[in-house]
Amino acid sequence: MSISANKKVMESVAVDVWFSKNKLSLRLSDGRELAVPIDWFPKLRDATDKQKQDWRFISNGIGIHWEEIDEDISVAGLLY
Repeated sequence: MSISANKKVMESVAVDVWFSKNKLSLRLSDGRELAVPIDWFPKLRDATDKQKQDWRFISNGIGIHWEEIDEDISVAGLLY
């Protein structure tokens, strides 16, 4: 990965999170939208709709945390 590409990943933070039937989706501060299979995250896959909606940003959007199911996902981890 080039230095400029790495810098873009480091500057990207989540500004919104939502779920569809089989995907976790994020909107990033630079306008990109990212969708990944929910199967990548068994705790989220198996969570209730209420548990999925009970999330908060970590450090202003560098990650997302779900307290009740003890799940953390980093934006950079999804982008690599």
